[in-house]
Amino acid sequence: MRDYSAPGRSPIYAANAAVATSHPLSTLAAIEVLRAGGNAVDAGIAAVAVQCVVDPLMTGIGGDCFALYAPAGASTPIALDGSGRAPAAATPDWYAEHGVGIAPTSPHAVTVPGAVAAWDLLVREHGTRSLGELLQPAIRYAQDGFVIQQRVGWDWQRCVPRVAGDPHAAETYLPGGQAPAIGSVFRLPKLAATLRKIAEEGPKAFYTGSVAQDMVSRLSELGGLHTLEDFAAARPDVVTPVSTRYRGYDVYECPPAGQGLAALMMLNVLSHYDVGALSDLDRVHLFAEVCKQGYHHRDVLFGDAALAQVPIEHLLSDAWKAAAHGAIDMGRAREPEIYPEIQREIAEGRAHKDTVYLCVVDRDGNALSLINSIFQGFGSGILAPESGVLLHNRGLSFRTEGGHPNSVGPGKRPMHTIIPGMLMKDGQAIAPFGVMGGHYQAMGHMELLSGILDRGLDVQEALDAPRSFAYGGTLEVEGGISDAVMAGLIERGHPAIRAPLPLGGGQIIWIDRKAGTLAAGSDPRKDGAALGY
Repeated sequence: MRDYSAPGRSPIYAANAAVATSHPLSTLAAIEVLRAGGNAVDAGIAAVAVQCVVDPLMTGIGGDCFALYAPAGASTPIALDGSGRAPAAATPDWYAEHGVGIAPTSPHAVTVPGAVAAWDLLVREHGTRSLGELLQPAIRYAQDGFVIQQRVGWDWQRCVPRVAGDPHAAETYLPGGQAPAIGSVFRLPKLAATLRKIAEEGPKAFYTGSVAQDMVSRLSELGGLHTLEDFAAARPDVVTPVSTRYRGYDVYECPPAGQGLAALMMLNVLSHYDVGALSDLDRVHLFAEVCKQGYHHRDVLFGDAALAQVPIEHLLSDAWKAAAHGAIDMGRAREPEIYPEIQREIAEGRAHKDTVYLCVVDRDGNALSLINSIFQGFGSGILAPESGVLLHNRGLSFRTEGGHPNSVGPGKRPMHTIIPGMLMKDGQAIAPFGVMGGHYQAMGHMELLSGILDRGLDVQEALDAPRSFAYGGTLEVEGGISDAVMAGLIERGHPAIRAPLPLGGGQIIWIDRKAGTLAAGSDPRKDGAALGY
């Protein structure tokens, strides 16, 4: 239980339903749907659509979506991959022949956005409302305006250079040449018109017709390989989730091309240790060493499992777990090793990216874990001028050389950092959860679950706890970790630095089946809130 004399939040407890998002208007939209009789999917889609308007640098309809949905009574969650694919003309040979790489603001970083198709599938198969009805709150905010919240405004200011580079994006998102002020009202009328068209005509209004033509024309103008056929072929896939067992619970993640498998691998290694008995220094050191092992293998081996060989069974095996555990020295930092040795170059690290995550549990016990992203802040910065659709840059994760599981290819999905999670026990959903923050997300899943299951923290305390992340040659440590621990990490050989930005943001809802109640938490690093009734 937290210290009530110190700053902080309490978990939200509810008897019927709960929602947690990273934006207050998104949370409010979900609660209104739930109170009107909608289920978890209805509420989640209404919430994420709102966030695509009110938090445009983190997410949008020009991005991607993943979900884990556990219907009441289901023994395993349903996994949905709503990520986009590369154009049919995108091959390693094309990039080599033309001497082209994939830059953050390049049209080649734009894969066909998958979010709208994923929302539609979720609503049709598992919702109780129409997509058109659920888009109405987002349409109202885009048309009538919304107030810029503090974290959104701070991030907007940081990301001014991204949208300043595109004349259409600058005209839309930098009124008067600057980011809108915190507390001011902002409107997106072109996006409102596009959302209204989708509400009336369904996802075909996004993937065909004038909206698709607008996106393809803009991308082609900039040298992209996209065609109307690429957009018309967009589809989400229901996939088989991957899982492991940790402290008596079953942890589920979406399979590669997502990085959720890395979270499971790290939890498997962590299971060798009594984490709750460790000092702060030992715990942060251990997390760093486990993290390096998991991410090292991720960068070498992960890709679109539908089109590339990803050794999922091996990476979840006792043999891999034992080898990774054996490579950890609790007294000093070590370089990660591949087991078994694989002669492939390690992928280069990328900076943290921008995403939104939300979770909902409804009165019937249905649980939704959903994540939506445009990757970097304001994505590619490329705006389709007539439709107002800002396009993501998820293709930045591709490698342009051939022979790697994550090599670019026709109709291929890049390795994704965005990962929803679902905790289950005895065939029942216990907690939809997720942690935003680009590459940090797999590490965030491990830290969040370990905080609850190893250290006995409640859901809000686990989200509040200071974080660390060992990736890209440094160990980033948040300010809540003491200077003494920092000094100890450096003494053990870690290239430890203070994290320049907060590490991610997360949400979780815990289902207490014995008490018949819900406990929800929302990360203080964001503007969001958890609510229930």
